Amino acid sequence: MLSDIEIAQAARLKPIHAIREALGVPEEALDPRGRHIGKVAQPWLDTLADRPDGKLVLVTAISPTPAGEGKTTTTVGLGDALNRIGKRAVVCLREPSLGPVFGMKGGAAGGGYAQVVPMEQINLHFTGDFAAIALAHNLLSAMIDNHIHHGNALGFDLRRISWKRVMDMNDRALRDNVIGLGGPGNGMPRESGFDIVVASEIMAILCLATSLSDLKERLARIVVGETAERRPITCAQLKAQGAMAALLKDAISPNLVQTLENNPAFVHGGPFANIAHGCNTAIATRAALKLGDYVVTEAGFGADLGAEKFIDIKCRKTGLRPSAAVLVATARALKYHGGMAVADVSKEDVAALERGLPNLERHLRNVQEVYGLPCVVAINHRSHDTPAEIELLMSRVEALGGKAVVAKHWAEGGAGAEALAREVVAACEKPNRFRFVYEDTMPLWQKVEAIATKVYGAASVTASAAVKERIERLQADGYGHFPVCIAKTQMSFSTNAALRGAPSGHVLDIREVRLAAGAEFVVMVCGDIMTMPGLPKVPAAELIDIDGQGRISGLS
Repeated sequence: MLSDIEIAQAARLKPIHAIREALGVPEEALDPRGRHIGKVAQPWLDTLADRPDGKLVLVTAISPTPAGEGKTTTTVGLGDALNRIGKRAVVCLREPSLGPVFGMKGGAAGGGYAQVVPMEQINLHFTGDFAAIALAHNLLSAMIDNHIHHGNALGFDLRRISWKRVMDMNDRALRDNVIGLGGPGNGMPRESGFDIVVASEIMAILCLATSLSDLKERLARIVVGETAERRPITCAQLKAQGAMAALLKDAISPNLVQTLENNPAFVHGGPFANIAHGCNTAIATRAALKLGDYVVTEAGFGADLGAEKFIDIKCRKTGLRPSAAVLVATARALKYHGGMAVADVSKEDVAALERGLPNLERHLRNVQEVYGLPCVVAINHRSHDTPAEIELLMSRVEALGGKAVVAKHWAEGGAGAEALAREVVAACEKPNRFRFVYEDTMPLWQKVEAIATKVYGAASVTASAAVKERIERLQADGYGHFPVCIAKTQMSFSTNAALRGAPSGHVLDIREVRLAAGAEFVVMVCGDIMTMPGLPKVPAAELIDIDGQGRISGLS
């Protein structure tokens, strides 16, 4: 079997203008970025407002494991399959972050014969959106320290500056540091640090903004620090939002590419779902809904993180409503949740699969009952799956009132997911009881409790006195109507990554609270989750190479 990158490099791509024409985008609305990539002008997208929307399909998954689930691969394969059965479908994905690309997770362009291409460009620099976000973020950082250096007229308390710097790489050595050393000419010494770009509030703002004007207004509302009297200081007070928006002028326009089967795909924005809301841009999703009859999009990590935030943050803020959901699962991953070692999950073990099924069952119940969405379970087929394992999976899903379909898109492309596509079309016509997990009017603390108990299976929520005081102050300051964005490990329903399956009765401990006033949500940091990841002992970067002709290898 060819590797992902070998499959991508052997693909016969169409010129981006052919994809643009098939999608109904006029030539003047496309800014080509080479032969196979383009940006669709955001102002032109505003002219589509009166068109009816297509049907939105949300692809989510069971709790991630080292064995992999293939959520992005399924999203792409389903989009291709819908086109194969005669539906006009568009795929919407997030852009890959270089941290995981060179770290442990690898790229985010799909896999096998269900990929978006050109794979190398998408996984690496692409159209420079992440660089623009990093520059805008770090411009604000520089303006903060410059303001302090020149007299600190706004009265920043150096102990309460919350705005760090960012870079799009995993580098644990930059998590916490001291800046401004070296004398008066270098500024005031203070503690600071770095986050990864996908954790930047500006990334979240770009993904939730509806226009360039809305983007600039959101940037202005960013709270970067406090005075000694605990008064918030905003980006607007530093007069930085105009220059920041100028840096993001092109980044706000959606990126148009294609699948291996030459179907249209928007790849735009990329916040992580364990430390942000984990969805592609609202602008790209809205554009796709106006241009296609079906839009297949993904939310990061498992349905407890990505899908919950898709619903409670993205849908709440944009008015988007999914017609149906797809829950991706593999026998391999469920055997891991049943206690098997990663090295052994390719072996048949029906008992281990049985023990791991509660993870799938809870996610399915959450999607169907808590989020109120019709749901199809996609069994992402692997060659090692046995008839006994598949039979158990399908019968258990059906016993819960769901429908399971074996999908072979990784090996067969869209043809291997046609049965899944037909079930998804049928699910989109079923009664939809879409609902949020909590109401806007609930206090912040109760919103966290609702997610913890309804979605995670937790018994309670705890926090230190300082964290509780911070939450109460945000509530009193008028931020109580914001949704909450829980940052925790993606590997478990709990905050302990080692707890597999479907743990219950655990405690969700909030260790830190961050206000994202521009993105309009409050981040609750739980457990030991990091907003600047580190590289593993053997990073993927060791496998990536390029030859003398510029041909890249090792990307996955």
